[in-house]
Amino acid sequence: MKIMIVSDTHGHLENLTRALKKEKPIDMLIHCGDICGDEKAIRDMAECPCHMVAGNMDFYTSEPGLDIFELLNHKIFLCHGHHFYVDDGTDFLVLSAKADGCDIAMFGHTHRPLLEKKDGVYVVNPGSIAKPRTFDSVYPYVIMELDEKGEKEPVFEQKKVEDFVKTGWF
Repeated sequence: MKIMIVSDTHGHLENLTRALKKEKPIDMLIHCGDICGDEKAIRDMAECPCHMVAGNMDFYTSEPGLDIFELLNHKIFLCHGHHFYVDDGTDFLVLSAKADGCDIAMFGHTHRPLLEKKDGVYVVNPGSIAKPRTFDSVYPYVIMELDEKGEKEPVFEQKKVEDFVKTGWF
């Protein structure tokens, strides 16, 4: 199963469009918040099931602030991160994910990519595909591969938009 994970599009879908063109077909799109009113457009572009959460800039959305769901043999803890103090690290996020029985925690908010395994939980931040806060101005996203049989560990690959559109800093 191929899942694309993105975050912090902030109303700029140019790089998401490019990434989707490169990665399709995908089985699911996960958006970690700061969608800024583009929920329908993103669902239409993805052409697959989508999970999205509200971020700190999503004032008028019906998306939940937290989404906990099962995907094959994994339980996903999806949030934007601002309510879990991710600017100060991922300890509270991991603790919260574990308390809900999740083995994968996904978040955004910091605009900086992060892939790590902490206390038995895979911690995934794809970074911002529209407004990254990296020294190399990479417009990142993550592809997660899950084994349909549940025999293998999930595989996470940090990727970048090669022909990106610079949208500026937020």
